[in-house]
Amino acid sequence: MDASLKSHIMKKRLLPLFMAGAVLSASAVDTEKSSDLLHLDAEARVDYEYFRTDGRTNTAESGFKGKYLALRADGTIIPGLTYSWRQRLNKMHRDQSFFDATDWIYLNYAVDRWNFQVGKEVVAMGGWEYNRAPVDIMCGSIFWHNIPCYDLGVSVSYDPAPADRITFQVVQSPFFTTENRNMFGYNLMWDGRHGLFHALWSANMIEYHPGRYISYIVLGNKFTFDKVEIELDLMNRAASRQTYFFKDCSVMGEVAWRPTERWRVYGKASYDINHTDTDADLTVFSGTEITVAGGGVEFFPLLKQGHSLRLHAGCFYAWGTNTNPADVLQDKTLMITTGITWKMNFFNLKKH
Repeated sequence: MDASLKSHIMKKRLLPLFMAGAVLSASAVDTEKSSDLLHLDAEARVDYEYFRTDGRTNTAESGFKGKYLALRADGTIIPGLTYSWRQRLNKMHRDQSFFDATDWIYLNYAVDRWNFQVGKEVVAMGGWEYNRAPVDIMCGSIFWHNIPCYDLGVSVSYDPAPADRITFQVVQSPFFTTENRNMFGYNLMWDGRHGLFHALWSANMIEYHPGRYISYIVLGNKFTFDKVEIELDLMNRAASRQTYFFKDCSVMGEVAWRPTERWRVYGKASYDINHTDTDADLTVFSGTEITVAGGGVEFFPLLKQGHSLRLHAGCFYAWGTNTNPADVLQDKTLMITTGITWKMNFFNLKKH
């Protein structure tokens, strides 16, 4: 594969155009249901991170970092027709487009059990790590670090029961290039809540090269027991010329305990492997087999409607082989992170 192409797709670049259609359910984006004409929020996160690989400090990656700075607007235009927009202010604009820093912007029309949405959205892919807001990820898997999450396309969702939603989505491929934008992804996702169990499952077929597709089967499973939450994501990736099961896959798991609403303690591990000897997977490169494990604590000193403040600290360690030199998580990498996140509501504009 061309080196510039690998470098290009490793950055979560976003699209420069606005497509028509209908997109994704609220499972992937925690869209606020509001009767306000405008509900404007902002969120920011600043960290100090320390990386040490094989006994040597990574000075390029260690230090204070402005991780996230975003504005979000939500509202209802007329009954049934809503909109949402989140703009990342600290994300570089690439391809000469303001949309590169737009996480999502869409219109949603809900009627009976159907939802039709249009705009830029989260690609409808299962898994709890993937669908968590990036501001809430302290250390992601290799797959999470390298998958472009947001794209333009169309989708339709249907609720066969109050606790279930099925979404079919067509988007521009997250792996498009500036030389070829005419590439697509086809996604089918189930969001189901049944008792203690909450599923985010999907089947995805994504064009990674003109006329060539890689398929994902993603089983995102979450179990909630009072103050304890357990998340387990199982993902298999397959394409032509490679074994279909267990040669190219990822497992992500997390256990979190909330002794009170102000404290959250968690442990997390991920395992990414690709032993296919092909170039079909642009997220976990062939020859990779790496584990990342660690945990942390979060404290919420301010919990107020429309406003929140979070302090966090975590420690993670990676070991194994990662054949993508652009990834900071390599064999014998220690990562320590501390930081602060705040979310605030600027104002709400009511309908007259």
